[in-house]
Amino acid sequence: MGQEVPPVELTPDAITLLRFGAVTRNAHRIHYDTAFARSEGLAAPVVMAQLHGCLFHRAAARFAGASGRVREVGWQNRAPAGVGDRLVVSGTVRSVDAVTGEITLDLIERCGPGDVVCCRGHAVVVLG
Repeated sequence: MGQEVPPVELTPDAITLLRFGAVTRNAHRIHYDTAFARSEGLAAPVVMAQLHGCLFHRAAARFAGASGRVREVGWQNRAPAGVGDRLVVSGTVRSVDAVTGEITLDLIERCGPGDVVCCRGHAVVVLG
């Protein structure tokens, strides 16, 4: 327990959010329209929840390795992340099931100046 999960990083720009929104069919204007995002009380367009989840999955998959697999990912958004914020997902091993070999990871995503906690969650992986 306590083994570190290597960090995964992404700094999304406006094009990244636009493209991610297109492939996930998420057309909410807070993700690409600065004026609309501001009218909703946000400083700029914000990263969509599904992109945070993808980063959690990427961190878990990297930890599991090429022959491993991710069985579960869950997270809760805690604070918004915007265009240009550096997102970093890291974590530690919470537990290892001696019978199934499943490894539960505690994951956290920090973003922007001050390393604000954007998301907290977990993943369950099986090594190959």
